[in-house]
Amino acid sequence: MKHENMSAVNGSMYARSKNGPDRKCTQGTCEPEADFATKQTRFRTALSIAGFDGSGGAGIQADLKTFSATGCYGMTVLTAIPVQNTCGVRSCYDIPLSCIQEQLEVIFDDIRPDAIKIGMLFSGEIIELVTAFLRKNVDDIPIVLDPVMVAKSGAPLLQTDAVEALRSKLIPIARIITPNLPEARALVPGNYDKKTLTRKLLDLGCGAVLLKGGHEDGTTSDDLFLSHDMAETLSAPRINSKNTHGTGCTLSAGIASFIAQGFSTLDACTKAKSYLHGAMLHSKDSNLGKGHGPVHHFYHLWKYL
Repeated sequence: MKHENMSAVNGSMYARSKNGPDRKCTQGTCEPEADFATKQTRFRTALSIAGFDGSGGAGIQADLKTFSATGCYGMTVLTAIPVQNTCGVRSCYDIPLSCIQEQLEVIFDDIRPDAIKIGMLFSGEIIELVTAFLRKNVDDIPIVLDPVMVAKSGAPLLQTDAVEALRSKLIPIARIITPNLPEARALVPGNYDKKTLTRKLLDLGCGAVLLKGGHEDGTTSDDLFLSHDMAETLSAPRINSKNTHGTGCTLSAGIASFIAQGFSTLDACTKAKSYLHGAMLHSKDSNLGKGHGPVHHFYHLWKYL
C-alpha cells in the first residue's frame, strides 16, 4: 500500500505530518520525538459531537482520550446521556435541542476545530440540528462520521426513524464514514458482499468509506477503504479479547485526530487502525469492568510516567 509522506528509515516508519513533528511509527504505536513540544507551534484541535459514557470506555470520554493520546487538543459537544457501563446501557436520557445548539455555538465562537468526529446522535431531530449547524458553519472542516446505532451490549443508540435522516442529511457532508457491518447493512439494506456494500455506501454522498471488519471471523481484521479514486484493504492481526468497549469510537476519533494534524484520509485511517490495534493489544488481558472492558488508550505513554 502506498502512503503519503512516509519513508523507511533504519527499518522503521517515520510519518511526517504537514503541521506536526516526525514520529517514529511501528505496529500499534506512534511515539513523538523528544523535542515534540519545541516543534509544536500551535495546538491541533478536534471536536467530538457524541454521547456520554460514565465508565470512560466509549463516547466523548473515549474520544477525548484518543485525541490526547494521538496528538490533538480535544473538545466535546454532548448529544445524549446513555447510562452505561461495561455490561451495557441501562437507560438513555435526552438533552434539550437548545442545549446542543448552544454547545455548538459556544465552541465555534471561541475555538474552531481542525476536524470533527461525530458519534451517537440518538434522534432524527438531533441529526437535523447538527447537520444544519455544520452546513452553515463548517464547509472547510473535515467531518468523520461514525454512524453509531447499537452499543456493544446490543442496546439501541439511534432511534429507528432516525436512520433515514442519517443517510440523507449527514452522510453527504462527511469526509469519511466508518460503519461496522451491521451499521452498513442498516444504511444500505440488501444482501451485498463487502465490496459492493462499500460502493453503495460511497454512493450516499460521502467522500470516503472505511467499512470495518471487526464483526467477521478469521485471523485478520480487514477494513475496506474506498474513496472516489482509491481502494485499499487495511489489515491487522485479529486480537482475541473481550475488552472491545469503545473500539469504534476510538478508531473514528483517531482518524479525526490524524486528519486534524494534516494527514491524508487514507493515512489517517491507517495510523488510527495501528493505534487501536496497540490499545487493544495492551488491554486484552485486563479485567477492568465486569463486561466488555475498555481498550488502553495511553498504552504508549504511561510507560514514560
